[in-house]
Amino acid sequence: MHRPYKQVDVFTSVPYLGNALAVVLDGEGLSDADMLRFANWTNLAETTFVLPPTRPGADYRVRIFTTTTELPFAGHPTLGTAHAWLEAGGQPASPGVLIQECGAGLIEVRTHDADGDDGGRRLALKAPPLVRTGPLEDDVLEWALAGLGLRRGDVLDHQWVANGPQWAGLLLRDADAVLALEPDFVALEGLEVGVIGAHTAPGTEAARYDAGARVPRAKGARAELEPLPGRTADDAGAAFQSAVAGAPADFEVRAFCPGEGLPEDPVTGSLNAGLAQWLVPAGLAPEQYTVRQGTRLGRSGYVDISTDTGGIWIAGQAVTCIDGTVRTR
Repeated sequence: MHRPYKQVDVFTSVPYLGNALAVVLDGEGLSDADMLRFANWTNLAETTFVLPPTRPGADYRVRIFTTTTELPFAGHPTLGTAHAWLEAGGQPASPGVLIQECGAGLIEVRTHDADGDDGGRRLALKAPPLVRTGPLEDDVLEWALAGLGLRRGDVLDHQWVANGPQWAGLLLRDADAVLALEPDFVALEGLEVGVIGAHTAPGTEAARYDAGARVPRAKGARAELEPLPGRTADDAGAAFQSAVAGAPADFEVRAFCPGEGLPEDPVTGSLNAGLAQWLVPAGLAPEQYTVRQGTRLGRSGYVDISTDTGGIWIAGQAVTCIDGTVRTR
């Protein structure tokens, strides 16, 4: 049977620089085994299947699969599925706001056209409640440290930020430390761990936006990790200068999920939602900030985090890369 199908790039307006998502727009009649087998075949971080809603108020229901298991919630599949559903002609009951039903309940997604002519769509999901919080247990922290090649002194703070995926969050001293990680995926297997570090330190906004202080660098993930030429730790104006020229975002994030098809996730909505729900109330991040993710994978994903009276919102753009039908059996 052939079903409508899209492959969407999420958290980017430029195709192939974000996080790919497979969306089967008509999942009716597929068994759990059918869905998992197809998701395993796509070999993407996640594949979603759109179904009629079963709960009042929902515009549609989505089931989310990795290559090995089903997730109750995930961020980039939520935004990517919303983009695909709207592009396919879906009409939410409330204009500009759609309600997506998933294993974690009802997720609110705000949507509007992005600025510019790139064809991207901007969406924002309301971060669902965390299902596990609090500091990591000592044995879990040691597990993460060993797998990431870190010492306890390298970690400023840590927290469970589980909201479907069981993310363990680590706050590192800066973005450079995040980018420099060389994880041992064998040692990490069984642990989902996300790391975040600031591109600038508090009080250095002036240096951050000083275009004259920026130094061009060679392209490529490895080249980006090299120290900026002509800068030393004693240079007061550069003490907090990121190793990534131009400080492209407030924070750098990486997400490691060994055992899946992609042991490092390119851009992760669920992790960023969990991190924001930890860092913002704790005063470790402002109420509005931006995240870059995927740098070491050659991607350039961007996530916008904002807070209002309704909660914390995780926003980004999405663009369709493949549009057609797919044979599911």
